[in-house]
Amino acid sequence: MKQSISAPTHGLRGWLVAAGVMLALAAHASDEPRGMLESIHRHVTLTSSVTDNGDLNPYAVVVAPVSAGTIQKDDVLVDNFNNLSNLQGTGTTIIDYRPSTKQTTLFAKLPQHLPECPGGVGLTTAMTMLKTGWIIVGSTPSTDGTTATKGDGCLIVLDPNGKMVAAWSGPTINDPWGDMAVVDNGSTATLFISMAGFGLPSPDVIDKATGFPVVIHKATVLRLNLKIPDGKPPVLVDQTVIGDGFAQRADRDNFLLGPTGLALGPDNTLYVTDGLENVITSIPDALSRTDSAGTGRQLTKDGLLSWPLAMVYTPVGHLLVCNGKDGQVVEIDPVSGKQIYSQWIDSDQAQSPPGNGDLFGIALTPDGQGFYYVEDDMNTLVRGGK
Repeated sequence: MKQSISAPTHGLRGWLVAAGVMLALAAHASDEPRGMLESIHRHVTLTSSVTDNGDLNPYAVVVAPVSAGTIQKDDVLVDNFNNLSNLQGTGTTIIDYRPSTKQTTLFAKLPQHLPECPGGVGLTTAMTMLKTGWIIVGSTPSTDGTTATKGDGCLIVLDPNGKMVAAWSGPTINDPWGDMAVVDNGSTATLFISMAGFGLPSPDVIDKATGFPVVIHKATVLRLNLKIPDGKPPVLVDQTVIGDGFAQRADRDNFLLGPTGLALGPDNTLYVTDGLENVITSIPDALSRTDSAGTGRQLTKDGLLSWPLAMVYTPVGHLLVCNGKDGQVVEIDPVSGKQIYSQWIDSDQAQSPPGNGDLFGIALTPDGQGFYYVEDDMNTLVRGGK
């Protein structure tokens, strides 16, 4: 009689234990971060971007993939868009922050006027460092800080000691603006860059219906294929417009608004942030296509997005996007298009909403566990990590 009772009791106990384990695992799983942002708890200010000539307004953030010239692997390069007078489109400097020593040095100081660069120099979020040590940075220049005097700009090639060795300009290059997506194979490389200056008027050209500067839809995404001869600067082999019709307009506070964030997925889909439309779109077959996809397919719109700017692809396959109209970063699953999470990384109450207009460039830390970003309100480089 006891045995007939003990067997089912043991089975029930085992089932309860198993169920408890499953519930515990489920609870643990629910506590697991859904992405990178939920694991980011510390934000540390690393350095100022202001240089000895007074340049300010940090834009691009790039982590050095190699040691070359004066740069050590994992150094962080940051450029400035404004000069001492705080005029936009006039910054000419790049700083080098070294995490291993916490030292900051001036990496490059370009002349304000470059004959090879239509309109001069105003360094933007479009910057990268190749595995061969060459640095490529975009210029969207102005003389009065507005688009009324903007030039077409160019892409400037620097050696790893900060010396300019070439500048690329032409009919497809008009105000290189957003952060670059890059495929770097060493002897060859492919760059994706947004161009936001085509036909852009001054901020005084107002749309009567909205009261804001007029919006036009001429911004493009340009693919540039490079060849890098051994020991020599990159050579521009060919160019293809793979996206066009993106929204852009002049802006007194932000110089211009246009497509800014570019991130390339492992399936060669290029993701693009369109701040004016408050949307992220995708361009398929970005590496191989021979024509323009227009503005691409909509991935996600509105929700947590508030004028999406710079963007980076995380190791787990998500997108991190800086908001321009508040101080938040948003994490997105590009497979589902779901906006997973957001975190307020700049809550400066001097802006409304907090952090409005403060965030620009973003780059992953070398271990992929955090990210670097800049805060325009304080002219600083910051690291977000666990």
